[in-house]
Amino acid sequence: MYSIRTMATTDYDAVLALMHSTPGISLRDADSREATERYLARNPGLSFVAEAEGRVIACVMCGHDGRRGYLQHAMVLPDYRRQGIAQALVECCLAALEQLGIHKCHLDVFKTNTSAARYWQGQGWKLRTDIDRYSFTREGNENA
Repeated sequence: MYSIRTMATTDYDAVLALMHSTPGISLRDADSREATERYLARNPGLSFVAEAEGRVIACVMCGHDGRRGYLQHAMVLPDYRRQGIAQALVECCLAALEQLGIHKCHLDVFKTNTSAARYWQGQGWKLRTDIDRYSFTREGNENA
C-alpha cells in the first residue's frame, strides 16, 4: 500500500534518487537542491510524493504561471507501476490547480520517451501538434 503527501524540501535526496532510477528523466542544473527549493516555495502545495515501505516511490512536481499548470518529473519506480499511483499523483496536482482557478495543464515528454507518450495519451492527455516549443538558454548555462 502507498500513501500520498505534499512534497517537501526534505524530500529532495529521495526524489533525486528516484530521478536517477527512472529511464527517460533528464537531470539538469535546474534540478539542483536550491532550484527545487525555490520551485516548491513558489508553488506551495502543488507537488506530491507517494511513499511505500518507508521510502519515496513516486513523485510529480507541479507549478503554474497564473493561467496554466505545468507538470514536471512525474515518475514511479518500475516495481510500483500499473497500480494507479501516477494517476493519483496527477489528480492531486489537477485538483490543487483547480482550487487556484487553473483548469488547463501542460507537460513535456522527450520525443524519444515513447513509453511516457503512450502513458499520457492513454490517460486522456492530448498531443499538441499546433505549436512548437522554443527554449533559450544564456551562454554558459547550457545544462540549465
